[in-house]
Amino acid sequence: MTIAVEIDKLDFSYNSNPVLKDMSFCVQEGEFFIIIGPNGSGKTTLMKIISGIITFQQGRLNIFGRPAGEYTRRLLARKIAYVPQAPAADFPFSVRELVLMGRAPHIGVFGIEGERDHKIVDKALAFTGIEHLADRRIDQLSGGERQMAYIAMAVCREPAIIVLDEPTASLDFAHQISVMDLMEKMKIEKNVAVIMVSHDVNLAAMYGDRLLLLKEGRELSIGKAIDVLSCDILEQAYKCNLVLDKGPVGQFPRVIPLPGRYRRNQE
Repeated sequence: MTIAVEIDKLDFSYNSNPVLKDMSFCVQEGEFFIIIGPNGSGKTTLMKIISGIITFQQGRLNIFGRPAGEYTRRLLARKIAYVPQAPAADFPFSVRELVLMGRAPHIGVFGIEGERDHKIVDKALAFTGIEHLADRRIDQLSGGERQMAYIAMAVCREPAIIVLDEPTASLDFAHQISVMDLMEKMKIEKNVAVIMVSHDVNLAAMYGDRLLLLKEGRELSIGKAIDVLSCDILEQAYKCNLVLDKGPVGQFPRVIPLPGRYRRNQE
């Protein structure tokens, strides 16, 4: 398989404060790769580095075998679509207008979209199942509807890599599953490399081909859910008591955090 993203010995600091340290991993084309870890472990920073929003200080980042620094911003934007953690909610645009913005890296210097661009918008709306929202304004949508609109904008870009920072945060169960099913569909039908940050370890276990667990800017564990999600590793990362059992569907573990009154270390 083709390697979509390759990171080798990458370091990043904010004002001399280390955020990512000696980071090395790769993501294959058509892989659902989910990054987990406690708050402050560097997950969002890593997403922004992969997307080209911020620049790392040391190490190497290749996109499809080519150093990321050799891409123009326009060419990189054609390869990678980024969906931030909290998309703007106050745009006075319709969903269709927002999704069309995803075509920006493909539109010519005069910024005039063509018939093909509008057809791709229609396909993106259909692919994400929000055709019925096309004429609604972004600031009139629910949180789940708005998240799907921004994902449709990313789909409209026709990327080879889609990067999402906690896309299911604050969504109800139905919208969480809709987002995750859609990313799985992107992987299977379009062979897109999906790289996602998630605080929901159980969703990550159900959907991720591989998981990367970060702690304090370093890789603590990487691999399939059954290998990464062990009590010892998770308790080391999250500093709380957990129990694991077998999920009711599929061959992956289910993680259950223990309330204080049930902690195993209490008498």
